[in-house]
Amino acid sequence: MRLVNFKTMWGFEGNFETACKEAKEAGFEGLEGKAPQNKDEREHYKTYLEKYDLAYIAEVVTGGDYVPARHLTLQDHIDDVKRGIQESLELNPSFVTCIGGCDAWSQEESIEFFQSSMDLAKKYNTDISFETHRSRSLFTPWVTKRIVEAILEIKLTLDMSHWCVVCERLMSTELEVMKAIAGNVHHIHSRVGYAQGPQVPHPAAPEYKEALLSHQEIWEIVWDAQNAKEMQIATMTPEFGPDGYMHTLPFTNVPIADLWEINCWMAETEKKHFNAYAEKKGL
Repeated sequence: MRLVNFKTMWGFEGNFETACKEAKEAGFEGLEGKAPQNKDEREHYKTYLEKYDLAYIAEVVTGGDYVPARHLTLQDHIDDVKRGIQESLELNPSFVTCIGGCDAWSQEESIEFFQSSMDLAKKYNTDISFETHRSRSLFTPWVTKRIVEAILEIKLTLDMSHWCVVCERLMSTELEVMKAIAGNVHHIHSRVGYAQGPQVPHPAAPEYKEALLSHQEIWEIVWDAQNAKEMQIATMTPEFGPDGYMHTLPFTNVPIADLWEINCWMAETEKKHFNAYAEKKGL
């Protein structure tokens, strides 16, 4: 098994070729983000993914935005999945990762959403993985565990930073439930959260060492489960972002760190972490 890092398109403001070039130069092997709605723009994306020999993970968001609109129905969310998958297919995604569902739904509604979305992915001959995310159906580890128990084959995109906020503690305090869902984790978003926020100011800062080590402990549990399933590739997207996640200075709103530098640091740190893990495990 080897680690493959993907560059997130979240927070990137340049053109797509620049994104591909930066990713390649920084050692990323793919990009993760939404597929364009416009067909010509999708062709543009496809051209540069092929030119720079980069893989692609398609992001699908349901419910109108990253925080779902409460007036939208279960069927509206399912329709968003269908549309997102259809728009991504031309880009030959490695898989689809979905920020979907709603935290206010009943478990039965969430199960219907996940099952219907998985059926759609199967219809279009792709895999779909569901992100653990605030405001969504997988907004706590215990809800996620119950969903996993109900849908044994569900795939997860693990982003523990959201759970740190919801639960107001690091997830290394909840190893039992983390181990229970580890076998369903297909993909990791390697953003580091802490008890009071979904994103530390900088993961290299010594004052956030405990938070970084907590996340790394659980990522190793996931890698153990993936290795046991004989997965050849472990995928990870360093996903530090802007939009209220990045800390800024009061009054000026100037970011206190460089977003691209942080994501590159995270990618390099996790390469070293994974290599040390693989050596320890004899992989």
